[in-house]
Amino acid sequence: HITTILDIISILRNFYLNDENTYVLGDVLFYYQEGNPKKFVVPDVMVIKGVGKHLRRTYKLWEEGAVPSVVFEISSRGTWGEDLNTKWSLYQQLGVKEYYIFDPEYDYLPEPLVAYKLIKGELRKIQVRNRRIFSRELGLEIVDTGETLRFLDVEKNEFLLNAQEEHQARLKAERE
Repeated sequence: HITTILDIISILRNFYLNDENTYVLGDVLFYYQEGNPKKFVVPDVMVIKGVGKHLRRTYKLWEEGAVPSVVFEISSRGTWGEDLNTKWSLYQQLGVKEYYIFDPEYDYLPEPLVAYKLIKGELRKIQVRNRRIFSRELGLEIVDTGETLRFLDVEKNEFLLNAQEEHQARLKAERE
C-alpha cells in the first residue's frame, strides 16, 4: 500500500520536475472549507495544476485556489468503501477532473483499477480496457501491470521509471 503511494508520488514528481505549475503530493490533510477544520480529506496522491512547488504540511483549498486535477486512492480492506463512496462524492463536488482507485491486493474491488472522469460536473466511471487508461490530465497512460500501477509516456512508448529503476539505470550508465 505505502510502496504504491510512494512510487506514484516519486514517479509523477520526477515527470513534472521541470513544470513549475504542477505539484504532486500525497498523504496530507486537504482542507476544503475555510473556517471548518473538520472538513478535510487525506488523498493518497494529488496532482495539482496552477500552484507552486513549495513544501506544504497541509493543503488549504481557499489559500491555494486550485482543486487537484487528479487524485489517486490506493484501496485497502479498511478504505475501499470510503474510496468508492464518500471520497468519490466529495471529489465530484470539489471538481476533481480525474479520480483513480487502485487495489494493490487485487482483492477488494471488482476491478483492480477503477477510473472516473468529470463530465458535466459528474465523476463518471470510465472503462479501463486491457488494464490501461489514458489520463488526459497527466498526459500519460496508466497501466495496471497485474502487480502495480505504471505510467506510460505514450509519445516515447516508455514506462516512467520508479526510484529503484532510475538508480539502476544510473549505475549502468556509470559503468558504461
